[in-house]
Amino acid sequence: MANPEPVTIVIIEDDAGHARLIEKNIRRCNITNNVLILKDGREASDYLFCEGECADGAHPTPLMVLLDLKLPKVHGLQILERMKAGRRTRSTPVVVLTSTDDKREVDRCYELGCNVFITKPLDYEQFSEAIRKLGLFLSVVTLPGEDEDR
Repeated sequence: MANPEPVTIVIIEDDAGHARLIEKNIRRCNITNNVLILKDGREASDYLFCEGECADGAHPTPLMVLLDLKLPKVHGLQILERMKAGRRTRSTPVVVLTSTDDKREVDRCYELGCNVFITKPLDYEQFSEAIRKLGLFLSVVTLPGEDEDR
């Protein structure tokens, strides 16, 4: 059964320009979901795992995460690994959106449970087009519902 709750899209990206471009191009595809931008791995960990400043655990669910790997403070692979190991976060879809195309990192992300791996093109127009395609994907994807016991 499709999830009737709106999905919050969490963009974990340390480059503010990339984060704005991602959100802008998602919006161009008529995606109206709430978007939250987190700028480093520590902020993302606190939010996703209800720690630090987010210890009250009052963030919206369900979530979809767009994750950069090369983050300050906590690396994206560590976040991905922890998400897929946690009861509450394991079914959260994760799209890795990063500048690397190193086969070992791509393989590692899929081994850890990422749902999609996208290499950010270096060219602005190609990057914009890739995000527009991601927006189209997001407009048709069905996400898992939130379980009470997660």
